[in-house]
Amino acid sequence: QVQLVESGGGLVQAGGSLRLSCAASGRTFSSYAMGWFRQAPGKEREFVAAISWSGGSTYYADSVKGRFTISRDNAKNTVYLQMNSLKPEDTAVYYCAADDGSTATSPNGYEYDYWGQGTQVTVSS
Repeated sequence: QVQLVESGGGLVQAGGSLRLSCAASGRTFSSYAMGWFRQAPGKEREFVAAISWSGGSTYYADSVKGRFTISRDNAKNTVYLQMNSLKPEDTAVYYCAADDGSTATSPNGYEYDYWGQGTQVTVSS
């Protein structure tokens, strides 16, 4: 089992920045890929970013490419999402997820085995 706990969400003005963290416990953190997803009210969950087990490969949704950066620190069992140039349309609950079946990146939510409880990000205009 893997437990994931997100933190770092909050209220920020458009153009501002936030850094989300996801702390993992349980099985060996470095053995699986990680992803960030988000869900806005009334919308389906969507992929944001993913990172391979080593951190050597990353993958982003087009909507966040160039503004968001995913990274991980395997020594701290933590994955991060640095969000810059935030827009009101980035408002959502952000979830981190662990893909226990693969070490590579994937944008598909159904491939992820463990999910955190989510952290709210609100961007005001």
